[in-house]
Amino acid sequence: MSDTAGPVLQAEGLVKTHYGESGPTQAVRGVDLHVKRGEFVAVTGPSGAGKSTLLHLLSGLQQPDSGSIHLDGQSTRTWREHRWAVERRKRIGIVFQFFNLVSNLSVADNVELPALLAGVSPRQARAGREELLAELGISGKDRNLPSELSGGEQQRVALARALINHPPLLLADEPAGSLDSKGTHEVMRLLSRFHQRGQTIVLVTHNARLASAADRVISFFDGRIADDAQLDTAPSRKKGTSAVLKLGD
Repeated sequence: MSDTAGPVLQAEGLVKTHYGESGPTQAVRGVDLHVKRGEFVAVTGPSGAGKSTLLHLLSGLQQPDSGSIHLDGQSTRTWREHRWAVERRKRIGIVFQFFNLVSNLSVADNVELPALLAGVSPRQARAGREELLAELGISGKDRNLPSELSGGEQQRVALARALINHPPLLLADEPAGSLDSKGTHEVMRLLSRFHQRGQTIVLVTHNARLASAADRVISFFDGRIADDAQLDTAPSRKKGTSAVLKLGD
């Protein structure tokens, strides 16, 4: 059973090295991260700082060279790709910069797919999809293909897909990186809305405006946490939603 008072996400000593033509580059250098239930954390930093690699480690899309990750107090140390795939369907929603929608599936099928793979009945998946698409303002687009939508609409579909299974944790990697200012504002508004309802969010972004929607902003530089600031302008949250984040050695 999950500990409702404990962190949804806890990472200790994460290290990740990438190997390229110019030799090894340590993208993440001993990072410790605790995120409590209901918190909204933005990770900002320049291109190449390692922030997307950090998010990929937290989602199991990449494996760390060393360090540990716990989800709801459960160690992921022995998890292989199949187990991570199951958890990404049930407990971790992910939104990417370039949407990653299945191009030959309709909007409805893209959103329902994670629910069906998680064992939800077709009727429940359809009801969940209809509710999310209506809330996100794209209920009339369910039969469209992704290519028939604007970038902002595609990102709303991606957000619906990420939230269809009500995951405790939502990870967003530059969700407005390929959108114009109007699309960026819409993503910011939607993330804030779901956060107000208690959704835990870790957002990677280079956009200061988008980061301002978070409770806390972490500056990431050269694979490390350079700064960690609680935003005074963030709305008050439920008690027990603060987090502790520290830099590893």
